[in-house]
Amino acid sequence: MTLAEKEKSIIEDFSVYSDWMEKYEYIIELGKELKPLDEKYKVPENVIKGCQSTVWMHAEKQDGKIIYTADGDAIITKGLIALLIYVLSGEDSDTILKADLGFIKEIGLQEHLSPTRANGLLAMVKQMKLDALALKMK
Repeated sequence: MTLAEKEKSIIEDFSVYSDWMEKYEYIIELGKELKPLDEKYKVPENVIKGCQSTVWMHAEKQDGKIIYTADGDAIITKGLIALLIYVLSGEDSDTILKADLGFIKEIGLQEHLSPTRANGLLAMVKQMKLDALALKMK
């Protein structure tokens, strides 16, 4: 699946739900399905700065693709990082760096999050792009 196809898939998934309580429940479910992050990566240098809750993220390059794994201590936050991992993990650095992640606006995510969660979402995106850039340089 291309990045655009993954974004379209998320938009379609969210269109099934009629109100934001159902959409929040879906985000929470995504967080519950997030593959556990190895404990060795739950270290201070892997904490995403700018998130109200604690979110750890690890990125590594495998066969030219960036693979992200993450965990968080809040259920909504885990769901948000799960959405981003679904879209960005498995892509090459250039694709990640160019991604505008229009699905976030399309599904109305930013305006339905509290200001601190919206800032945290932006911090997650920023960190994922910084990691992609750093891994591109290696």
